[in-house]
Amino acid sequence: MFRSLRCFYAQLIDDESGRTLVQARATEPGLVEAGGSVRGLAAARAVGRALGERASAAGVGRVVFDRSGYLYHGQVRAAAEGAREAGLEF
Repeated sequence: MFRSLRCFYAQLIDDESGRTLVQARATEPGLVEAGGSVRGLAAARAVGRALGERASAAGVGRVVFDRSGYLYHGQVRAAAEGAREAGLEF
């Protein structure tokens, strides 16, 4: 997970091979509702949901959640809840 002043990003990485399996970012077309902010809780939840759906499509169901040093609240929590809603387990 990475959050900046402009956007929220999340990705799943295979630590053994060092490659990115799936990723999602709030600035992707159609991910955030029209007119919505790409920085808020709704955007983070949408990123988490998209990440979970893409992980399921890639055959990934269980992951280790790395907060990247961020506290588990706000956007990080919203993204985690969105990923869980999409079926991702951690």
